[in-house]
Amino acid sequence: MQLARVIGTVVATVKDPGLVGVTLLVLQPLSPAHEAVGSALVAVDAVGAGAGEEVFFVRGREASFPFLPDLVPTDATVTGICDHWTATDVPAGSTRRVPRRRAPRRTAAPHTDN
Repeated sequence: MQLARVIGTVVATVKDPGLVGVTLLVLQPLSPAHEAVGSALVAVDAVGAGAGEEVFFVRGREASFPFLPDLVPTDATVTGICDHWTATDVPAGSTRRVPRRRAPRRTAAPHTDN
């Protein structure tokens, strides 16, 4: 999950049928120091968040899970509204992101004819 602030909404009169009736929000991801970091993104709202609220959201395949059994074509979904959050030992102005660890690439074993 990631933290963000809702900075707007998206109105789309023509969209995928799976998005009919869902609210689309514009999110600004936040650093642990509550500062804007990275690019804004569009997410589906599963909890009724509004402009100015700090929220947490999920990305990837799991973003559609709150809507099951309905099929909602999304890769980002707001799944909670933050009442309060803190991060310890994070200096103000710190927007450094910790890189994700990637699994080592698998290489195919050389093919040999027996």
